[in-house]
Amino acid sequence: MPRERGQQVVATNRKARHDYTIEDTYEAGIVLTGTEVKSLREGRASLVDGYAFIDGGEMWLDAVHIPQYTEGTWNNHAPRRKRKLLLHKHEIVKISHRTAQGGYTLVPLSIYFSDGRAKVEIAIAKGKREYDKRQALRERQDKREADRAISSRRNLGD
Repeated sequence: MPRERGQQVVATNRKARHDYTIEDTYEAGIVLTGTEVKSLREGRASLVDGYAFIDGGEMWLDAVHIPQYTEGTWNNHAPRRKRKLLLHKHEIVKISHRTAQGGYTLVPLSIYFSDGRAKVEIAIAKGKREYDKRQALRERQDKREADRAISSRRNLGD
């Protein structure tokens, strides 16, 4: 029985939702060393350049920066090493078929602790073009302005 309950988010990749259209998401466990877990518990990680790939039927997470643990000794971890992801075999096969179609990539969205275990949320994503990004920003701004207009109209009516 885990000592901790609930979900504690360590790091999120906010830029991923701007740069990619998210198709599907999966939750995967991560194989970590002791100092990596301690560094994550301090809330220190960066997913900005991170990506996932499948090699030999196994999924790997690469270029995710987990800084060295400050209290660690000579056995501290490398900050940007490859880390194995733990998924069911049928999920890995399904993901590999989707990414083999072309244009799709695997992007980490967040690292968090779920009931005391480190997890990463991986997304199958398709890259957005520059005009798609501008269109999404424009739609979000238009929605915000419409909500403001409705809110101010409602406040005036009181």
